[in-house]
Amino acid sequence: MGGLDADGYLFITDRKKDMIISGGANVYPRELEEVICTHPAVHEVAIIGVPDETWGESVKAVVVLRPGARASEPEIIEHCRRHLSSYKKPSSVDFVAELPKNAYGKILKRELREPYWAGRDRRV
Repeated sequence: MGGLDADGYLFITDRKKDMIISGGANVYPRELEEVICTHPAVHEVAIIGVPDETWGESVKAVVVLRPGARASEPEIIEHCRRHLSSYKKPSSVDFVAELPKNAYGKILKRELREPYWAGRDRRV
C-alpha cells in the first residue's frame, strides 16, 4: 500500500495483508516497527494483529532484545506512546529469542500470528 505525495513521488506505507484494523482505525505495522527499533534495547521487532473481542484486532509487538539488554512491556509501550498516536501503540509486547524468517531473511508474520488466530472461524 502507498500513494503519491504532493511532489508526485511514490511512497510505500506497508503491505495490505499486514495492516491491522483496530476499532475501525488502520494501523500500519511498518510505522510502529520503525519507532520501536529506535529503542536502544531492541534488536528486531515484528508488529502483528491479534484477536480482540472489543476492537476486532489489537496491536502486538514481538521483540528481540539486543544481547545483554533489558526492556519491559510497559517501557516499550511508553516509548511508542511518546512517538506515535495513542491508537497505534501496542496493547501487548512479547519478548522472544528470535523471529521466524524465511531463507531470504524475511520475517514470517504468518507464523507469528497463527497461534493467536488458531481455531477461529473469522480472521480479520
